[in-house]
This record gives sequence, C-alpha cells and structure tokens, in this order.
Amino acid sequence: MPLQRCSAARRLFDRRAGGGVDPVRVRLWGRCSPSVAGAAVLAGLLAASGTGPVPGSPATAGVLPSSAAPFAPAADRTDPQVSVSVLSSRPDTVTGGRALVRVEPPASVAPERVRLSAAGVDVTDRLRLVEAGGNPALEGLLTGLAEGESELVASVEGGGSDGLTVVNHPVEGPVFSGPHQEPFLCDTDRFEPAGGGGATLGPALDEDCSARTVVRHVYRDTDGRWHPLPGPGVVPSDADTATTAAGTRVPFVARVETGTVNRSVYETAVLHTPEEEEPDPWTAPRRWNGRLVYKFGGGCTGGWYVQGPDTAGVLDAPMLERGYAVASASLNVFGNNCNDLLAAETMSAVHQRFVTTMGVPHSTLGWGNSGGAYQAHQIADNYPGLLDGIVVSQAFPDVGFSVVPVVTDALLLREYAREHPGELDRVEQHAVSGFLQFESIDRLAREASRVDPRGACRQDLPEEVLYHPEDNPGGARCEVFAATQNVYGTDPQSGLPRRPLDNVGVQYGLHALVEGVIDTEQFLHLNEHIGGLDADGALSGERTEADQAATEAAYRSGRLLNGGGGLADVPVVDHRFYEDDLPGGDLHMRYHSFSVRERLEQANGTADNHVMLVEDKERSPDGFVSGSPLALRSLVELDAWVSGMREQQAQNPRWEPIDAIRASRPGFLQDSCWIGAGPDAERVVGEQVPLPAGRGDRCADAFPVHTSPRIEAGGPLASDVVACALRPFDAERHPGEFTEQQAERAEAIFSEGVCDWDEPGRGQQGLAGTWQRF
Repeated sequence: MPLQRCSAARRLFDRRAGGGVDPVRVRLWGRCSPSVAGAAVLAGLLAASGTGPVPGSPATAGVLPSSAAPFAPAADRTDPQVSVSVLSSRPDTVTGGRALVRVEPPASVAPERVRLSAAGVDVTDRLRLVEAGGNPALEGLLTGLAEGESELVASVEGGGSDGLTVVNHPVEGPVFSGPHQEPFLCDTDRFEPAGGGGATLGPALDEDCSARTVVRHVYRDTDGRWHPLPGPGVVPSDADTATTAAGTRVPFVARVETGTVNRSVYETAVLHTPEEEEPDPWTAPRRWNGRLVYKFGGGCTGGWYVQGPDTAGVLDAPMLERGYAVASASLNVFGNNCNDLLAAETMSAVHQRFVTTMGVPHSTLGWGNSGGAYQAHQIADNYPGLLDGIVVSQAFPDVGFSVVPVVTDALLLREYAREHPGELDRVEQHAVSGFLQFESIDRLAREASRVDPRGACRQDLPEEVLYHPEDNPGGARCEVFAATQNVYGTDPQSGLPRRPLDNVGVQYGLHALVEGVIDTEQFLHLNEHIGGLDADGALSGERTEADQAATEAAYRSGRLLNGGGGLADVPVVDHRFYEDDLPGGDLHMRYHSFSVRERLEQANGTADNHVMLVEDKERSPDGFVSGSPLALRSLVELDAWVSGMREQQAQNPRWEPIDAIRASRPGFLQDSCWIGAGPDAERVVGEQVPLPAGRGDRCADAFPVHTSPRIEAGGPLASDVVACALRPFDAERHPGEFTEQQAERAEAIFSEGVCDWDEPGRGQQGLAGTWQRF
C-alpha cells in the first residue's frame, strides 16, 4: 500500500467497521513504509522535464527492490513475528486465482526457516528470497487459488505464525460491483489489439466474452504509426527511436499484452524488446520507470450492456518514451460502460493482472478526459489504493449528479421555449441557462439521452431484450440510473429503477429575475410550465421528484462524488482546455472543475491537493488532450508530487497525508492559466476564482466561468444537492418583487415549496465508507 495511505487507511477501516465490513480481514497493501523504488529513473525523468529533483530524494542511483514493493528498513522493524501480505491486490479482491504475496520474517530468523501454506497446502516452494532496504523477505506468485476464502499461513519453524484470509473471485468477475449486467454483447471479434496489424481477438471463447491472452511486440515507425515486429529479432529500417528520460536512444519497440478480465478486454504496453527477458514480478523491463499510467476513456451515451471494441489507448508514444507503462480496458471507456462501479472493479482486476506480470508499480497514476475524469475521481475516492494520483482533463465530478441535472434542465428549457414561443426571447433564454453560448442549450439538451432508456442503445443490441413500456417493460434500459440499479433499488410498484433525479422547488430564472433580465410574469410562466421528466425520461407537465431511497443511496454509496474518501489523500491535477466558448456550445464547461474543488473543501476543509490548469485548446497541436504539452507535463509533475509526498511522510511519519501533499507539491503545480493560443502564451499564476468576467481576475476574464440553469436558480456551485430542502414561498423574503396576485400565483406554482439552498438537501448525507460492495 502506498505510504501516504497509511493513516488514512486506519481511519477508513474504522468507518468500514461501522458499515458491516470486518476490519480484521481488511489488510493494508504492503507494509506502509518508505520506498526508494525507481529513484534514479525519477531523477532522470524530472531532469528531462525541467522540474528538478524531488526534495529529499537521493541524487545518486537507487536499487529497485524486488517487485518495487514498499519495505521497512531494519531499524523500523520492531514486530518479532513473521507476517504475510498480498501485494497484488487487497486480500479480499483476488481474481483469477493469482496473488503476489510477501512473507517477512523477523530480522533474526533465517529465511529458510519460513514456511507458507495456502488452504492447508504447503506452497513454500513458490517463494524466492528478495532483498529490500537491506532486509531479507520472501515473495511468491500463487496461482490456482480456489474460488472463495483461503487461509494463507506464514510460520517460522519453532516460532510464531501469521494468518491472512484471501478471497478469490472468478477472473470474469464480479467482485464488488454487483451481479453481471444482462444482456451483454461480446466484442472480441471487433477488438483489434494495439499495433496488431488489423487482426482481431476473434470470437469470444465463452459467454463471459473471454479471449486468449496475446503478447506481441510492436514498433513505431518514423511517421508515428505502429506495426507488429516482422520477427523476434528484426527491427525494420523505418523504426523510430525513443529517447528515454535518461537520454538514451533506443528502438521504439513496445511489449503489448492483450487479454480479458472482468468480462473486459485489457491492454498493457511498456518499452521492451524481444531480446530482453520476459517480465515477471522480479524481472522488470529495463526501460520501465516503475510507474504505471492507467488511462480512462470518455463518453457515456451508448455505454450500456457491451464489452466494447476499444480501450483508451496504450500505445501513447510520449508516455512510453518517458518510461511509463500504460494500461487500459474496454470497460474503462465510458462510451462502452457508463457505470463507475464496474469501471472501478475492472481497473482493480487489470491492475492485479499487471502486478502479477510485471511487479508492484512504484505508483499508479490515473489519466482521464471527460468521462475518463468521472472514473478517475470516483475510483480514487471510493476505492482508495488503486490510484496514487490523477491527471484529469475536461473534468466533471460525476455523471449522475453534475452532468445529468444540467443536461435535463437544458432539455426542459429548450422544450419550454419551443412550446411557448415568444415568452422568452433568445437573450432571456440565454440568461436563464447560465451558459456562455446560447447554442449550448440545444447542445446539452441532446445529451439528456443519458436518462432515456431507449435513447442511446447500441444498434446491435437485440430489440427483443430492450425495454419497451408496453411490449417489454422488464427489458434492458440504456440509461444512467438503470446501470447501477443494484445500488439505487427498484420501485416495487412500477418495477423500474429508483431515480435520484429532482427539480421540485427549483426556481428557474431566479438570477435573471433579480438582475432584471426577465420580469416577474415571465418568471412565473417559466416555472409554471417548464415541468419535468417522467420515469422514462419523457417530458412531463409535473416536476420530477427524486426517489428518497435512491437519493440517500447516491450519497452513501459515492455515486455522487463525495471527495472525503480516498480522493482527499491523493494529488489531483485538473487540466482543462477552455471550451465554454465553442461556437456550437459544449458540455465541458469550466465550472465543473470548481464543483470538484467545492466538494473537496466541504468534505475535508481544504482542497490543497487540487490544482487547476486551464489553457486555450489551440495550444495543443492536434486539438486533443493527448497532444497537449501541458497535459503531459502535468503527468510528469504529478509523478514528482506523488514521489515527494512519500518522501515527506517517510521523514514525518506522524503527518497526515494532506500535510505531506502540501509539503511536496512541485513549484510548477500552482493554479494557473495560459493566456494566448500559441506557444508564447502568457502564464498567469494565482488562485483560480469562479468570478464572472470583468471583475479584475485575469484568468476569469480570459476564461470566464459560466454556470448552469440549476446554479442560476440559486443552486450550489458544488452541484451536490440531488433534491433541495423546501420552504414555503414567501413573497416578503423573496429577492424578486411580486404583487399580491403574483404572490398567490407563485404559492400555487410552488405548492410544495421553493428550494432552500442554505439547508442540506433532502436525504443529503455523507459517504458510508470506501470499498463498498453491492
């Protein structure tokens, strides 16, 4: 377990104990101790990026301990007993019968006196002696563990013993996300492995969409294209060369592994040539810097009931060249799977596969854009230990509670204008929306298909399995809340998924009324007729009322990003191309970054682990995040931040993670914006503030923060209220001006009350704990 998680893990175990999880069976990953793994690689990496060395890191080459696992120096080892731990995953989330384990004997005990058994079977012969921090230990890769619980027992002849219960799950899952989704389309015959030359994985081997694991070597040509190597020792003349962080020029050849876990296709890639030894947990590729970048792909609409024909892409030349290993999976692309629980479970399984193949990474860094940012945020918060730091671009807090309300409000506003032409002109509609571009109303309204059970199903899903209100009311629903129906529950009367979606009491156009853009009559007419959505996402004359049980589950389960779980203890670099001003409107509005920050501050009293960097999209040569020099630099700086944080906590073991985060943040990582579109854009450093343009903040002026219909109705910037608290409409307390007749009309329109945003929402509560199971 990464060092910075130690004290937080103890707190989280206390929380989980109250939520029904047995803390005795929940063990730390590793031994919560400092590691200098990859120190030489990191030093070269930072030198190449111009960031300088990590404070307190050794300036000379360090020795990678076996499997790069944290290990305590002899002076820190005071426990006289032998201990056993699982390095590849939590003990209760083993998959596929594979587990990398470590046995640590007391310093005075010869390793040959150590024995290890698994489910009563002696497996000592699987262990090998390793050295880390000057202390002997034993590590081994166990395979063939039976499904269910097994007891690992490490003992010393004539001495003590230590037992650990591991729980092994099928390689195809599930582990903690809940029952497998049905139906489920296999895509192995559409999946082309990275750099594989056009061949697919072929037909699925079973109903769980399994495919054989394939390892191949590919090379990058001088035009930037990838091809399979023609032979094991043959590097074609058109092969490009990679300049490593240490300045060495090597053939640009990568090892790519493709296989299936958790019904998902996964891929990993790392610089490696066929002449090198095949990697194992104790033989790392020579040019791997010990870090794993896990890439999350975007999207959402269409991500229902399919395996997916692609990942977020592992042949990322800039990352590979700098020595990073890269991993991704088809169910970590939200365009294939818009379910953050399943995404977390998939990442856990893929990470475990990587560790049992390559060894424990020094750190695992998340990289996600748009829908990939949802995943990075929620996995870091709800399943701590999987990600040590994240770079997110075009970020949102989550899909169900930051995106769904804004797109459904946009749909309601658009349809109101169509049904009541002339009530609000273009300027007035624009003011009610809060968006920078008027066109964003229609653009975002189209994204409301996320709550339409038939709006975005993939075309090859058989019609007979899909939901139809009359013909097949029990069919598969292609929408956000049905994707996690096992979390929200089912309405006993309708049989439909419970929905945490609400607009009761929302005073649409409140700010526009106060600012005089619309008058009281327009305000009343808008709120009288804007309506809501029914259980099938269709327009309704009635406001949408959230299911109370689903609302409470959204908060408790972390489907609404809380920020006070694991996310509180990891560095977050929020990189954004400014897209509020795109001519046709856009979903990726800048205020969502501030929503994340607000949630962190509310949950933790600080957001010192969160840095925002914003730039013009034209600064990327290809217009994509992967081509942004700033985004790539953010990754390198994040790497330094995570490493520095570990150094700080090693030197200050009583510190909380946030203390180490503050002390180790690289100087480059300060809230900043780059004004200008070219390479000579001016950097402006300073705390980012969500001010409207013209208030004197240069970043706010250059990249103004616009909002949403719900925020323009008085809602919080955090976008964390599912269903607002209600109070009776009171014309005397209202910021608008109402005649006696208008006040009576308002009381009728808001018969259930108006939102009181100063109070917690209905059912609003804290996170019930991390590593929850469903």
